[in-house]
Amino acid sequence: MKSFRTYITESKNLHMEHLEDSVFNEGSSGVVDAIRFLESVTDMLSGSSKGKVNITVKWDGAPAVFAGTHPETKKFFVGTKSIFNKNPKINYTNADIDQNHGDSPGLASKLKTSLQYLKGLNIKGILQGDLLFTEGDISTTSLDGEDHITFQPNTITYAVPTDSKLAKQMLSAKIGVVWHTKYTGRDMENMKASFGPSVRSLTKTKNVWFTDADFRDVHGSANFTASEVKEMTKTINMVKSSFRKAGRFVDELYKNTKLIAELKIYGNSKVKEGSTDLSAAEFTNYVNNKMQTSIDKLKSAAGKSRKQSEKDKLLGYLTKNSRKLDLVFNLHAALTTAKLKVLRQLQKVKSIGTFIKTNNGYEVTAPEGFVAIDQTNKALKLVDRLEFSRQNFTASKNWIKGE
Repeated sequence: MKSFRTYITESKNLHMEHLEDSVFNEGSSGVVDAIRFLESVTDMLSGSSKGKVNITVKWDGAPAVFAGTHPETKKFFVGTKSIFNKNPKINYTNADIDQNHGDSPGLASKLKTSLQYLKGLNIKGILQGDLLFTEGDISTTSLDGEDHITFQPNTITYAVPTDSKLAKQMLSAKIGVVWHTKYTGRDMENMKASFGPSVRSLTKTKNVWFTDADFRDVHGSANFTASEVKEMTKTINMVKSSFRKAGRFVDELYKNTKLIAELKIYGNSKVKEGSTDLSAAEFTNYVNNKMQTSIDKLKSAAGKSRKQSEKDKLLGYLTKNSRKLDLVFNLHAALTTAKLKVLRQLQKVKSIGTFIKTNNGYEVTAPEGFVAIDQTNKALKLVDRLEFSRQNFTASKNWIKGE
């Protein structure tokens, strides 16, 4: 299967949401978009040209690196996500890096390497990518009796057979990066992000190993069979059925921004516990305990009384709408189920070995996930939250901290 390129535009690619969280983030319109995403990906994986969606691989690189020509000064620079801060950290020189990131030596070192070598790519505009390695990060490891070069930018360890052409290219490079976003605009404040940029126009240099994040399935390994398409269609229909049952409460909930924020915190806490099962009763108890803790910290009687009134009102609302909330949670679960079916299909294609380093050696794992991009300014993460959360809590990590 050959991927086709679709561009979308957002203000900044600084945070991307999970597909199933569309029900919380955008209400009914988000659910409609999520269903459309699922149908388009199903079309794509069944070999249909109707699938108007592009899939990119979500690499587990660190840190996120930005490089290119500053639209106002016209000078080459590098940086992190902090280039979009209110007081942006733009690095034209090593002295700038020391001043902006000197409190994070590991990050500063990576940025200095980026400044030295990425300029040779002759980037037009600004590119954002995931840094995979710099000189000294690559080691040799035996996996299943075969020598591999390995590098671990974050949680996942990437492995490439030592005798391969790819390994030789990486070993001769001073830095490795996967580019996934391009920025254009007249000034930094109004930059627009385009996902899935072409890297074919970049100048090739042995000092920089680079690629784009496009999903490629040249052998058709991820294609759905006819029976799998039928099963996937059935799963999507279950999402639609759950959506109909949840009804207007989806939008009523979405408009309550404070409650949605708590819902997402609750959902993330469940993932950390190893579960994606959400329930109205449990959420109500979660809110009760959290608000009571806040009340207990207050010193004045007036403050306690005011907070108690807020708590009683919110708990009353949740109790009254308990059944409706469970229907929304059922919709969230149905979206998760559909997403995981797509994810398992995409994971059948692997270009580079991915492992988790544990106390007992290396354990085979899937890539971090994928990103689905459509033609209507939308990009959503396809990630197995339970698996990646488990990895984050159990795997040895190689963090580069700082901004």
